[in-house]
Amino acid sequence: MAGTAGTPGTPRVLRAMNDRAALDLLLEHGPLSRTRIGKLTGLSKPTASQLLARLEAAGLVLAGGTTEGSPGPGAQLYEVNPAAAYAAGLDVTPDRVLAAVADVTGRTVGRYELPTPGRRPAAPVVQQVTDALDGAVKAAGLARADVHRLVIGTPGAFDPGTGRLRYASHLPGWHSPTLLDELAAALPMPVEYENDVNLAAVAEQRLGAARGHEDFVLLWNQEGLGAALVLGGRLHRGWTGGAGEVGFLPVPGAPLVRKVSRAGSGGFQELAGSQALPALGRELGLTDLPPGPYHEAAAALVARAARTDDAPHRRLLQTYATRLATGLASLVSVLDPELVVLSGTALAAGGETLRDLVRDELEELAASRPRLVVGDVTDHPVLRGALESALATTRDEVFDTSR
Repeated sequence: MAGTAGTPGTPRVLRAMNDRAALDLLLEHGPLSRTRIGKLTGLSKPTASQLLARLEAAGLVLAGGTTEGSPGPGAQLYEVNPAAAYAAGLDVTPDRVLAAVADVTGRTVGRYELPTPGRRPAAPVVQQVTDALDGAVKAAGLARADVHRLVIGTPGAFDPGTGRLRYASHLPGWHSPTLLDELAAALPMPVEYENDVNLAAVAEQRLGAARGHEDFVLLWNQEGLGAALVLGGRLHRGWTGGAGEVGFLPVPGAPLVRKVSRAGSGGFQELAGSQALPALGRELGLTDLPPGPYHEAAAALVARAARTDDAPHRRLLQTYATRLATGLASLVSVLDPELVVLSGTALAAGGETLRDLVRDELEELAASRPRLVVGDVTDHPVLRGALESALATTRDEVFDTSR
C-alpha cells in the first residue's frame, strides 16, 4: 500500500491502514498464514511478519493452528482475537425485548429474551433495557462493562431534533422526552438508536441479499408495514428520522386516512399490512384461518397460500401481491432503486412464489424495473442488524492502531 512521500505521520498512517486491511481480511476469510496475508495485502513477508507481531502484541490477533496438506512443517495461522471487543444489540417490540451480545468477529455469544406483555410497561423502559442487556451479557459469561457499544432497534424513529420516539404509539413507555438521557446515564457504553426496518436493511446489506448493492429498498411486513431506503450505500433516514414510514402512504384501493399520526397508520398499512390478511382470507371464503396474533396468523396464511393450489388461496396470494405492488410502485417510481428486498415474516413466508407475483404486478404499475429478491437474513434480522451496526463502529475504534 502506498502513501504520499514526505507527508508528516505517513509511516504511522500506512501502518494503521495495513493493520486494518489485514484485520478485515481475517474477518472475511478466517485464519490465514503470514504468506497468505502478504499476498492478499501486497506486503512483503518481513512487513507482514512485523504487522502480525504488532497486532498480536496489541491483543487483536491470535496465533492458532497451522496449515495442513503441504510438504514440510505447516505454516502458522493467525485469526482475529474474538475477545478483543464485544458489542450488543436490542430488538424491541411491544411483546418483548430481545438482546444479544457478539464478539468482534460477529459470532453471537449470548442471547436473552425479556417478555414485555400488555399495553402498559411492566417495568420502566430503562429497567427493561438494562435487564435484557444484562441477561444477554450473563449468557455470554461477561460483565456489562465488557460491552463496547449497544444499538437499540425499535419501531418508529427517534427524531434527532427532539429526541422523542415518533410513529410508534404501540410502544408504551418509550415516548418520554428524557428517555435517551436516562438510558445514557444508566449504561456504561455508548448507545445508538435505530429504526427496526433500517436495521433489517443493514443485516441484508452486510450479510444477505443486498450485499454489494449501493441503492436498494427493503420492504418489511411483520407487525407493521415499513421500508428502509439505502441510497449511495448509506441509510436515508430523512429530516425527522421518518423516511420509510410507508405504512402512512395513501394508496389506491384503501380509504384515505387523515390525521395519520393519530390514527397510527395510513392507506398502505390498511391495504397490505399483516392485519389485513386474515380479513382478506375471510372475504375469499377461507374459514380455517391460522390462530395466534395477527402477524403470526398472516405469515402462516401466506405460507399456506404459497404452497396450496386451490382457487381461494391462489386469489389471496395474487391479491396480496397486487396490494404490495401498489405501494411499491410509488417507491420505485421516486427512488429508482437497483434492488427491492422483501423481508419480514409476512413477506418471507410467501417465498419465491410471492416474489414472482409482486414482480409481475410491479412491472405493470411502474416504469422502473428493479430486481426483486426475498431477504436472506431470516433469523431475527432486526437483532442481527443491530449487532452488525454496533460491530461496525466498535471495529473502527478497536482496530485503529494509529492512536
